[in-house]
Amino acid sequence: MLEQHKIAVAAAVGIAAILMMTTALGLLQSTKTVTNTGNIIAVNVGVYQDSGCTQVLATINWGNLTIGSSTTTTIYVKNTGNAALTLNMTVTSWNPSAASSYITLTWDRQDSILTQGNNVPALLVLSVSANVNGFTDFNCTTIIAGNA
Repeated sequence: MLEQHKIAVAAAVGIAAILMMTTALGLLQSTKTVTNTGNIIAVNVGVYQDSGCTQVLATINWGNLTIGSSTTTTIYVKNTGNAALTLNMTVTSWNPSAASSYITLTWDRQDSILTQGNNVPALLVLSVSANVNGFTDFNCTTIIAGNA
């Protein structure tokens, strides 16, 4: 009987120690999500959700983002004009304006040539700094243009 009591006490102490360590570790971890919705404006090109260029892309909802992380999406850009175009992308109208200091949006098609009638996939990368401060939601406007 005494031996069973010792085992029960040792088990209770072990469980309490595990719970205390789990609680302490939980206090050290912190995450924050940032939600985004971005508008797409196309100039001299079409921007699409699908490789067949049948579903126009007007908005990208990046969903919940973790600080210090990056996420990607693929879009499709089509030259709808009658001459070869040089592609470029700019990001404007950050709301709040401080978001532009902590969030970057890049793509893999900057300054590439897109010939008449053709389309290409473009990989967009949204990166969120580990130091985001002062906001949890943001939006911006992405302008994708083709210049002859």
